[in-house]
Amino acid sequence: MGPSSRDVVHAAQAPDGAQVYLIDLTKDNVNSAQNAMNGAGFADTMGGALPVGTIIHAGDVLSIAIWEAPPAVLFNATPSSTRSIGEGSALAQGNGSSTARQSSFPDQVVISDGTISVPFAGQIPVEGRTTRQVANEIARRLRGKAHMPQVEVAFSRNASATATMVGEFENNGVIPLTAKGERVLDAIALSGGTKQPINKTTIQITRAGVARSLPLETIIRDPRQNVVLAPGDIMSAYFQPLSFTALGAIGQSREVSFESTGLSLIEALGRVGGLHEDKANPAGAFLFRFEDARALGLDPANPVRQTEKGPVRVAVDAQGRVGVIYRVNLRDPATFFAAQNFAMRDKDILYVSNAPIVDVQKFVGIISSTIFPIISLNNAITR
Repeated sequence: MGPSSRDVVHAAQAPDGAQVYLIDLTKDNVNSAQNAMNGAGFADTMGGALPVGTIIHAGDVLSIAIWEAPPAVLFNATPSSTRSIGEGSALAQGNGSSTARQSSFPDQVVISDGTISVPFAGQIPVEGRTTRQVANEIARRLRGKAHMPQVEVAFSRNASATATMVGEFENNGVIPLTAKGERVLDAIALSGGTKQPINKTTIQITRAGVARSLPLETIIRDPRQNVVLAPGDIMSAYFQPLSFTALGAIGQSREVSFESTGLSLIEALGRVGGLHEDKANPAGAFLFRFEDARALGLDPANPVRQTEKGPVRVAVDAQGRVGVIYRVNLRDPATFFAAQNFAMRDKDILYVSNAPIVDVQKFVGIISSTIFPIISLNNAITR
């Protein structure tokens, strides 16, 4: 026995603070919920990563060469560490000299604080910057010290350019990332593919403390989700059939698994045998799930929404999520079209409340089971 339809509505409209956010399932709400699901994909949260060799990270090894126009006043290097530019070069001709010198330095390892050390230029922050930006920074710091310095910075070794593959891949381990810009499907292929069928595999990417998951079939079907991997990414493949739980006045209360390709609300009702013909309240079906507060237009710092009874403060958990209840009125024919386009999510709870008459019938049944034996006993005694 669960809450009545009135109990659910009351929980969402408590003036002293609501634990849940009640939404009537309509076509507009279906579109909003679908947009929120689409916004959680790789393209919107993990997109924008640049290929390896573009951005410098801690642990990378850089080679640095500095060209100084003659006469070289700062880097007057010995012949073993210099190269000369001949008379035909633009640099030599522009300075009326026959040679210019280039000085090379030992490879520089980007230390944990994201810096390298260059003679006469000092400690230079390089993490998160491109090689061109670093070269320009070194040249800027050498102006006034070296004669017309020109700087070249290149990757000698990308120690940080790897991604980790774990889970239901044929081969778990660390894969190198190159300037080609390996994407999700490239990495899966390099790992030998997945052990489980495509339509039953979910891929998760963890980057900078943020994790996002998508069905593998979605990534294959939507090229936007096949994003470029970034150094340090952790990609997991797991076989975890999605499921929802059905409770209340339905054909059968149970946990129901469904494919990662998706399941609509109306299909979910069909899989549990529909509403119980004698007990269910068609106007009292509810779907429980968590939604991101911002996706609902709420400020996590001050989650207040307007209701028929005035402003109500909604509870938000530590992850910025709100407990949402979608009210499904199956007495309204239009709701069936909305439910057909409303996608179920993993761990959803589908609940159908009892019709009010059922509670009356239960009460009458209890009274009958108590009163009728007493009456029968009295009749037996009087006889």
